[in-house]
Amino acid sequence: MELEIGKIVFRTVISYIIIVFVFRLMGKREIGELSLMDIVVFIMVAEMAVFSIEDTKMRFLHSLIPIVILFLIQRFTAFLSLKNQKFRGWFEGKPSVIISRGKIDEREMRRQRYNFNDLMQQLRENGTKSIQDVEFAILESSGKLSIFEKSEGEQAVSADGYAVPVVVDGKIQQSALEKINKDEAWLMEELEKGGHLPVETISFCSVDGNNRWFVDRKDERK
Repeated sequence: MELEIGKIVFRTVISYIIIVFVFRLMGKREIGELSLMDIVVFIMVAEMAVFSIEDTKMRFLHSLIPIVILFLIQRFTAFLSLKNQKFRGWFEGKPSVIISRGKIDEREMRRQRYNFNDLMQQLRENGTKSIQDVEFAILESSGKLSIFEKSEGEQAVSADGYAVPVVVDGKIQQSALEKINKDEAWLMEELEKGGHLPVETISFCSVDGNNRWFVDRKDERK
């Protein structure tokens, strides 16, 4: 029993040292900027380390061989990505323009399986108060959204700092209307005044405290 415990402790310590060493050799990158290959290698190395610790009957050296092989594969693909732009674009993916000159590209969003909840969350995380404040938004291959806001004079911000999304992906947001003490009849009337009906053709619509509207139609090209 004591011998088994000793093996587990020994393997845990050695595995920890080896994994830290391997990850350091793989290079310094933020978690959000890891490539697909990096993530796969991290998961597989972690799983193999667990197996080597749990199965004390397996020779420890045998469990280290797959870790070394994975490390070599990662280094080789990183080298190819550095030297070959086509391979890098295919393997790591290319950035996607989600908003261009203030217009939302719904086709690209659908292609990337990226929805409005994702977009609005990442805008909030960036400190951007509303979609209408964005000139360009680029979805990087890492999943991070790079945001370029409009100049100060072009931004439309409400008195309380935020514009309220009242239509998202062709659907009226009842909870948003309740927040501004309005109803669906009021929304339809305002949209009709601006010539924006039917609602199903609207990709995103918001209104701020100064009654400034932002309307983006589905698949609209500027």
